[in-house]
Amino acid sequence: MSFFYLDSSALVKRYLPEAGTNWLDQIFDPVSGHILITSQLTLAETAAVLGARGRAPGGLSTRRRERLLSQLLEDTNRLFMLIPVQRQIIMQAVQLSQKYRLRGYDSVQLASALAARRVLIEQFSEPELILLASDQDLLDAGQREGIQSIDPAKQTFQKDT
Repeated sequence: MSFFYLDSSALVKRYLPEAGTNWLDQIFDPVSGHILITSQLTLAETAAVLGARGRAPGGLSTRRRERLLSQLLEDTNRLFMLIPVQRQIIMQAVQLSQKYRLRGYDSVQLASALAARRVLIEQFSEPELILLASDQDLLDAGQREGIQSIDPAKQTFQKDT
């Protein structure tokens, strides 16, 4: 069992096939027993990506977009431990945005991952939290904050034989 924090660049791979989707599907497999964590912000960011793909010429059909959005909402309720976006998260995000080359939402994602790590330490002593993202600046900042950071797009799918 591992603890995974997903930002929106990783989570969107669950709904839109792209590099890293097959690897990420392994993380979501209930048999794996993994604990999935994300920020409340990730829900809005991922929904925005689905909306943008639906509005793009030749993009998702309305029906498919609505189905994917419904699946996102269901997954969020069923599979994720959600980190609320509270004042302390925002204040830490402000500090992180000055320390690292992060966009605003990415600094909130990192602050949320750090908050998740604190909760896990309280509940499980010394668990390892793994940050999943496809944004190199966020991955680098996570590493510098002591969080193992992985880009799902660069991982290899391992099929059981």
